[in-house]
Amino acid sequence: MTEDTSLIERLGALPTANVGDAMERLGVVDAEIRPVWRGARVAGRAVTVEVAEGDNLGIHRTLPDIGPGDVLVVNGHGARNRALIGELIAERLRVRGCVGIVIDGAVRDADELGELGFPTFARSVTPAGPYKNGPWRHHRAVAVGGVVVAPGDIVLGDADGVVIVPAAEAEEVLARAEAKHADETQIRASIVAG
Repeated sequence: MTEDTSLIERLGALPTANVGDAMERLGVVDAEIRPVWRGARVAGRAVTVEVAEGDNLGIHRTLPDIGPGDVLVVNGHGARNRALIGELIAERLRVRGCVGIVIDGAVRDADELGELGFPTFARSVTPAGPYKNGPWRHHRAVAVGGVVVAPGDIVLGDADGVVIVPAAEAEEVLARAEAKHADETQIRASIVAG
């Protein structure tokens, strides 16, 4: 296991709430971006793309750049009226080793995404499909749910939502988040003990 993999796994084992607290609640994505299916969890490095509202050409063009452990992060400008991905793109991402997707926009095929076990976090779900005309940009910083996400940042998601850890701050955030989690675990035990 590489040091990078260990760092991501350790962050991914923590509740996003503890990680958000460790960053003084900065880096916490807008609460409307939620898991599409119950139990979804994700931890990986960001590959970023920005697309025009309701258009997923940029996602298709970014697929070849996805590798194991990556999380595709899409700035879809919050559009809710056209799904940017569904089960077919999710399956392509999964086969490439992608561990999840975060979209500031809509998705479809929610049941199928859950059956695939593909962690998907989005602003909404709609049956309406996308256009494929462009424009798009990828591999640069994007805005998702009010947070800047740069390529290589660590993306964490669970039932509470999504948190972005800047790559340069990851080790420091991990230390603070683990301490926070240990402290809360101890407090919880003392509450239960009476």
